[in-house]
Amino acid sequence: MSKIVFVFPGQGSQSPGMGKDLFENSEFAKETYKKADEIMETKISEISFNGPGDLLKQTNLTQPALFIHSYILFNLLKDKLSADFTAGHSLGEYTALCYSGAFNFENGLKLVKARGKLMKDAGDIQKGTMAALIGLDEEKVFEICEIAKENQIVQPANFNCPGQIVIS
Repeated sequence: MSKIVFVFPGQGSQSPGMGKDLFENSEFAKETYKKADEIMETKISEISFNGPGDLLKQTNLTQPALFIHSYILFNLLKDKLSADFTAGHSLGEYTALCYSGAFNFENGLKLVKARGKLMKDAGDIQKGTMAALIGLDEEKVFEICEIAKENQIVQPANFNCPGQIVIS
């Protein structure tokens, strides 16, 4: 017997236009985006559909936009396909928890909204950036960070998987 797993994406998989086709073709998506706009106290639907990309990249908007999009997708699929297991990458963990019934959409979006705001606020206090290094082992990443420290603070921030390490 085969098992189905849904793995929900994290920040970085967003793009302007996401969700627009769902909104145009699904009453459920329209209702969900309307509810989301109210909870977000901004037109997150318009930002998702039209960008601009720089606005959609802001953590406080990116995270809710991805959560909403994934929530709509799994609900549109649930009559045809259901998951035996769920997982998520970073932000996607919230979508996985919502799918599993740990909390409803409204509470999940409130959590994600708060998470995104806190992360943005922290970034505003201490400016910086992150980059994913692909294809290097941990030892090499630590070595590179040690050399780079001469100019700025840089360190491994997230060990996503073997061969992908995020530095900050």
